[in-house]
Amino acid sequence: MAADSTSRPVVVVGATGQQGGAVLAALLDAGVPVRAAVRDVLAPKALEAARRGADVFVADLGSAESLHRLFDGASAAFAMTTFSGPAGIEGEVEHGRLLAEAASKADLPFLVYSSVGGVERGSGVPHFESKYRIEQFLRDVVPVAFVRPTFFMENLLSMVRRSEEAAILSMPLPKDIALQMVSVRTIGAVAAALLISPPTPDSAIEIANDELTGEQMASKIAERFNVATQYREIPLSSLADDADQSAMWQWFTQLPAYQADFTRTRELTAYHDDLSTWLTRQKLD
Repeated sequence: MAADSTSRPVVVVGATGQQGGAVLAALLDAGVPVRAAVRDVLAPKALEAARRGADVFVADLGSAESLHRLFDGASAAFAMTTFSGPAGIEGEVEHGRLLAEAASKADLPFLVYSSVGGVERGSGVPHFESKYRIEQFLRDVVPVAFVRPTFFMENLLSMVRRSEEAAILSMPLPKDIALQMVSVRTIGAVAAALLISPPTPDSAIEIANDELTGEQMASKIAERFNVATQYREIPLSSLADDADQSAMWQWFTQLPAYQADFTRTRELTAYHDDLSTWLTRQKLD
């Protein structure tokens, strides 16, 4: 067991973000000591993490020295990277390289990295390919397991436009194409389970809670919010100015795209967050 209530802390990178916050919550719920990496100890989510008992630690993901101090003495770590920063894809890859360098220098016993579903299958999606490069950095220097999420449910409601009497879900996806999706809470639960009971090094699990077409998603939204909801396919050309997103939505149509292990996902969580269940915790503006 890599982490238990009496062990050295587990590091959570991005502890105030969506994924890191979900991992943090799952570990604290399990009684695991956590070292939470944040940018600002006075940020509301950092203060809440400290209130819950986490050791809040300021870390700079752009500094190998800072990351080394973060990992030093830890029993394990959760890490994720993002391409949404000012340096884009190459900035994400550099952060991944620095994570690997710091984990190696600190002799980190085990790491869980949140990658993306399909990363190993040559999708051609830039922010998938960057995470695959980071996977290679990490597997060369540290015992590691990869959590590979599918489409985030948390992105769905931003695609809904609602009036007083109706709503429209708009996506650049043909109406007969089913999309696998996962809740951030599930990502956190799966990552925490792997940190507590590590699998064989270099393991990977692609995770999802549900698989639905756009029309099925619209039906679930209508049922939850009691509002007539229509699905509208928007042309892929609407993403012409965003090569990354255009490539991703195009890849979704090349079935099978995501190939999640639904059984293993359920085994590693204490609940099943299908879309209907996830929607019960949401509001529709």
